[in-house]
Amino acid sequence: MKYISILGSTGSIGRQALDVIRNNQNYKVVGLSANNNIELLEEQAQEFKPNIIAVYNEEKAKILKHRLDGSDIEVVSGLEGLNRVATESSANIVLTSVVGMIGLIPTLKAIEHGKSIALANKETLVTAGKLVMNAAKDKGISIIPVDSEHSAIFQCLNTENEKEISKIILTASGGPFRGMNYDEIKDVTVKDALKHPNWSMGKKITIDSATMMNKGLEVIEAKWLFNIDIEKIDVVVHPQSIVHSMVEYVDGSIIAQLGITDMRIPIQYALTYPRRTSNNLEKLNLSRIGTLTFEKPNYKTFPCLALAYEAIKIGGTMPAVLNAANEVAVDMFLKEKIKFYDIPRIIEHTMEKHSIIKEATMDDILNSDKWARKIISKDFKG
Repeated sequence: MKYISILGSTGSIGRQALDVIRNNQNYKVVGLSANNNIELLEEQAQEFKPNIIAVYNEEKAKILKHRLDGSDIEVVSGLEGLNRVATESSANIVLTSVVGMIGLIPTLKAIEHGKSIALANKETLVTAGKLVMNAAKDKGISIIPVDSEHSAIFQCLNTENEKEISKIILTASGGPFRGMNYDEIKDVTVKDALKHPNWSMGKKITIDSATMMNKGLEVIEAKWLFNIDIEKIDVVVHPQSIVHSMVEYVDGSIIAQLGITDMRIPIQYALTYPRRTSNNLEKLNLSRIGTLTFEKPNYKTFPCLALAYEAIKIGGTMPAVLNAANEVAVDMFLKEKIKFYDIPRIIEHTMEKHSIIKEATMDDILNSDKWARKIISKDFKG
C-alpha cells in the first residue's frame, strides 16, 4: 500500500491523480490541499477520507472546517498548512501539483521528512533546482517527474553514464499559435490563447504553452532533473503530441516515449514507479494517427523560450526572476490588463534590471522572487 499526499488536489493534475487512485486499490490518500476551491475539496475529503486537508486561503479554511465538523479530518490553512500536508507522517509519496512558487517550500519540507516526490510543480526546479536536487540527494529521495515530457525522458534513459547521452529532445505541441507570425498573434485575446489544441490544463499553464514559456521552464527543469548541460537540451515542435520526448545517445540511437494525450498515464507511472500497472485508458493506435511531424521552434515569434534559455545560462537567481515575472505577466494578461506580447516584454525588462546572485541561498531565491514582483508592480501599472 502506498500512502499519498496531494498538494493541489483541486487542480487539473490533482483531479486526474485522484482518478488514477480511484482505479487502484493499492493507494491510500492521507493528505489533500487546495488554494480556495473548498467545494471540490470537501467532495474529495468526503470520498477519500484523508487524515489532513489544507486550504491556503485562511478564511475558506475556516468555512470548510465548520462544514467538516464532526469528522476525523484535520483542517489546516496557509503555507504552514501546506507544509503539514507535505510532511504528514503516514505519507510516503507527495504529489506536488500546485501551480506557482508556492510549491517550493512544501516540496523541500517533504524531502526533509524523507518523502518520495512525484513532481508536477515546475517552479520548484526552475527557481531552486540546485538546492532541491542536492537536498534530495542528501536524503536519498527519489524525484519522479509527472510532466509528460520529463516522464518520457525518465522512461527513455537507460544509462547512468552521462557521457553516453548526446542530447535530450523535449517535444512541444506549439500551442494554439503554431505557424503564426507576430502580426497574426499580437492582438490575440485571452480566449484565443486558452484554446490549446491537444491538452486540457489550467489557465496559467495553457497561457505558458501559448507563449512557449512552458517549454522554456521544462528546459530548465530537465537540466536539474537529469543533471545535463543546457547545451544538450533541444526543443522540437511536434503538433500531434504523441511523441512526448526523446533521448539521443552518442551512437546516434534515439529512444522515444509515445502515448495518447492523457496526463493520467505519466501520473500513474510516477505513483507506481518502478512498476507499471494496467489501466482502462485508451491505447495508442499509430495506424489511425498515420503521420507524425516535427518542426524547429520559432524563437522570434515565441521569445519566451529564448528568455528561458538565457535565464538558465546566466544561472543563480535569474531563473527565479524569470519565473516570477512570467507568473505576474500571465496573470495580468488573463485579467486583460496587458496584451499577449507584453508578457515577454515584461519578463525581459525585469531580467535586465536584476542584479544576479550566482551562488544563491534559499533566502536569495525567495527575495529575488519578491523583488521581481515588486519591480513589475512599480514599472507596469497594467
